[in-house]
Amino acid sequence: MAQYGKPDYWEERYTRDPEPFDWYQRWAGLKDTLQEFVQTSSSILMLGAGNSRLSEEMYEDGFTNITNVDISQVVTKAMQEKYRDKPGMTYKNMDARAMTEAADGTFNVVIDKATLDSILCGEGSTHNAQKMLSEVSRVLQPTGVYIAISHGQPSYRLTYLQRPEFGWNVKIYTVQKPMMGMTASMSADEKENVHYIYVCIKGEAAKEG
Repeated sequence: MAQYGKPDYWEERYTRDPEPFDWYQRWAGLKDTLQEFVQTSSSILMLGAGNSRLSEEMYEDGFTNITNVDISQVVTKAMQEKYRDKPGMTYKNMDARAMTEAADGTFNVVIDKATLDSILCGEGSTHNAQKMLSEVSRVLQPTGVYIAISHGQPSYRLTYLQRPEFGWNVKIYTVQKPMMGMTASMSADEKENVHYIYVCIKGEAAKEG
């Protein structure tokens, strides 16, 4: 099984295969859900950006303040070069569990497409997920939004996202998995056919009830 939780895996992978790759969804599949929570004026942090085209597609759609972070130096350098002519689109080599360069309350929105999932594949997954989510909470503005796109069902993810110290109001959406060619058959179990979008709104939990 691939070692998605290990930084070395990603360095080797991006060295071997520099072509763009998107986990789960592209912007077209996420736009209808996300545009309620993300404005073109938003300051956006993209966690574990890799060489995904999501930021590029959002940028082309008017979201021009995107800070992309990734644990891999190889992919960060490649993306810095690729997007050097796009003002407001920056790439930084950073560990999402310790975002030392990001000040408290910097971002309106944090988007995570498969980064939490990758961390949960690794050793010490619960501890590392907690560290990452604590950092997300720290860098979000008081009414900021953390959006996690995941293959994990709510029974496996809400224990991490609904911790009282974050004070997040978590809304759950689903989006159909892209069908990879005509051979992809729909599973009888509907849960197998969707990705989950967890929209965690900071500062709203206390208002609930």
